[in-house]
Amino acid sequence: MSGDETVPTNYTHGDLLAAIQSALTVLGKSVDEVTIEDLAPVDEFHIGGRVATDNLLAQLDIAEHHHILDIGCGLGGAARYIADRFSNRVTGIDLTPEYIDVGNTLCAWVGLHDRVTLHKGSALGMPFEDESFDAAVMLHVGMNIEDKAGLFSEVYRVLRPGASFAVYDVMRTGSGELTYPVPWAAESGASQLASPAQYLQALNEAGFETAGENALREFALEFFQQMRARTEAEGGPPPLGLHVLMQESTGVKIKNMIENITANRVAPVEIIARKQAGLHGTRA
Repeated sequence: MSGDETVPTNYTHGDLLAAIQSALTVLGKSVDEVTIEDLAPVDEFHIGGRVATDNLLAQLDIAEHHHILDIGCGLGGAARYIADRFSNRVTGIDLTPEYIDVGNTLCAWVGLHDRVTLHKGSALGMPFEDESFDAAVMLHVGMNIEDKAGLFSEVYRVLRPGASFAVYDVMRTGSGELTYPVPWAAESGASQLASPAQYLQALNEAGFETAGENALREFALEFFQQMRARTEAEGGPPPLGLHVLMQESTGVKIKNMIENITANRVAPVEIIARKQAGLHGTRA
């Protein structure tokens, strides 16, 4: 099975929109009054959620006139947040058809369908013109893409000179076999982890300038500790959360993530890259 098939298989829910609507009903919210803050617990599918998104965006210089690309956008939570916060345009791309369909519906619910557009497609061959975007973000995506060199060359192609590219992925930070399943893969054959050094090499070879990486192991462990404390205090998970996406596998996937991070096999890592001003097209 190819990556283009295994990735949607891992993430497809089957009735996700109805599940989100049901959770909103429990929260006393209708689709006419739902906000991006209401949706944040389910549509920011990465370690740290909205806090991690804010931390990443703080390292970019985003302006209202900028057109931002969200690679592996999922339901488009980060894309909607960026558009709402900076009053700009955001385009997302993701392999999972259900995520794109549901995500575009969520954009309409919160009144951002005129500024946020989500496309079904591969990050290795994006349907966008050269130098279309002023910045790009990628949050917890590279773990599903083996060809990091091809990925970063494609991102380089669609970015304008001087544009920044913010990566926030789970990366290999130590040795030892991972315990599966994890949120991005049911077993090791579907996981495409790489080390920060491998990311930096692939980014530099694509033409980007980089200034090192920022591993967030302690941040991740604190995030999971707080999640567990809230769940215990409330006697169960909230109506809307990542368990809506992962369904019955949520408990074991979260448990395994905590184990893998605690053992320092993996950690979420930030890398900020930049396409040099004055450079055009795809790096040879």
